[in-house]
Amino acid sequence: MDYFLSEEQEMIVETAREITDERIIPARAELDEKHEFPRAILNEMAQADLFAVPIPEEYGGFGGGCIDNVLALEQLGRGCVGVGTAFAASALGIYPILIAGSDEMKSKYLPDVASGAKFAAFGLTEANAGSDASGIRTTAVPDGDEWVINGTKQWITNGGEAQIYTIVAITDRSRGARGASMFVVEEGDAGFTCGPKEKKMGIRASSTTELIFKDCRIPKDRLIGRLGTGFITVMKTLDSSRPGIAALGLGLAQGALDEAASYAKQRVQFGKPIISFQAVQHLLADMAIQLEAARALVYGAARHIDAHPKDMTKVSSMCKVFATDVAMKVAVDAVQVMGGYGFMSEYPVEKMMRDAKILQIYEGTNQIQRNVIGQELNKEYSRS
Repeated sequence: MDYFLSEEQEMIVETAREITDERIIPARAELDEKHEFPRAILNEMAQADLFAVPIPEEYGGFGGGCIDNVLALEQLGRGCVGVGTAFAASALGIYPILIAGSDEMKSKYLPDVASGAKFAAFGLTEANAGSDASGIRTTAVPDGDEWVINGTKQWITNGGEAQIYTIVAITDRSRGARGASMFVVEEGDAGFTCGPKEKKMGIRASSTTELIFKDCRIPKDRLIGRLGTGFITVMKTLDSSRPGIAALGLGLAQGALDEAASYAKQRVQFGKPIISFQAVQHLLADMAIQLEAARALVYGAARHIDAHPKDMTKVSSMCKVFATDVAMKVAVDAVQVMGGYGFMSEYPVEKMMRDAKILQIYEGTNQIQRNVIGQELNKEYSRS
């Protein structure tokens, strides 16, 4: 379908497609098997200015909107969601600075991320704080001209690979939701370390670690925004980033459909290619219908967010839920079309099925997103 992309957007798609076809797809199986962070590929993305897409021009970026970021991530997800996640997590890590940081903070950090000289990461999740962000135990206490941070973050994407970390810590527990604040922690700060890489079912090319803070001291000016606005910034950050996860789902689903359809044309049973059998045709048809419906929703949501940035929560959650559920369904059906071959690791749909699962979990589980959508609908209908 024609989504009437601008010339600049077509260029983003072509750039991301070229890197995906020439660098990511040939390397994805080895990266997955070795749990290897794709630094060389990310460096090529940086040289192609993909990291600059969501960053304003005054800080060395492209100045693109949500739709531009979605277009790039869709192509990367088609190749490997692990590589795409490593790329997307850097944008996630700088969203709090974009949303609430001072001009000085933006000038300090954003140009290096836009150029790919430094990677970023976002630290929210803890052992007792996932969907329930109020369970955060990490604390930040003022001490003279510094903040002293203690606690542990869990399952942080780009952990150990990023140089810039935006993290949430409690600064006044007595104030409840208004007692959390956000900070920038840098690689090399005293008292800050990362744990070993986690072993994961999927997205193995991305790095996932703990962040450990033991009397970690950072300068007072590393506070992002105003004291006590951490949860607000977190919610705005995730609203901004969820369409990117949806886009990774689109890419994965497209890749799975491509593999299944190509196999079905070549695989011969009972003297005919299996794509000639109605049972297989119906599987492929449903995959294509669901994918195109998801793409229409994600692109529409991204354009809505760019036009109405203060009204993004519901559409952000909607596109994340629908596209990632579709990605999981299409990946499972691609394995079914390919039968025993689809179950073998030498064929990419096996990896796609493993990778698809996390899309329904991270940056807010799809169950939590349905809660969010329901709450937004309750507000809308209460006003009518």
